[in-house]
Amino acid sequence: MARIRNYETMFIVKPSLAEEEIKAQIAKIQEVLTKVNAELLATDEIGMRQLAYEVQKQKRGYYTVLCYKANGDAIAEIERNLRINEDVIKFLTVKYVNGKEVAQFNKQVEAANNK
Repeated sequence: MARIRNYETMFIVKPSLAEEEIKAQIAKIQEVLTKVNAELLATDEIGMRQLAYEVQKQKRGYYTVLCYKANGDAIAEIERNLRINEDVIKFLTVKYVNGKEVAQFNKQVEAANNK
């Protein structure tokens, strides 16, 4: 059994989506978290931003960060769902392990929940 750790997944959806479609994409990923028994701690919708470089012919994207607790096996399923989703143009998952990282993670969760 894998240990429960703190994770943060940032994903970017296509800018061409309507607001309702963006919300649906976020809900879809949150649903995957629920299915793999991850505990969602915070959702930070950063919003539409300029990309550092062009990705899949897109110059902009809608950024969302999810902070959650899950075991390592769950990450593969979450990333698989992000990979097969045609509206997600990029994603990144970060694992927080040591004390300083976890403290920073907790600050992020608190900041996101206070938005």
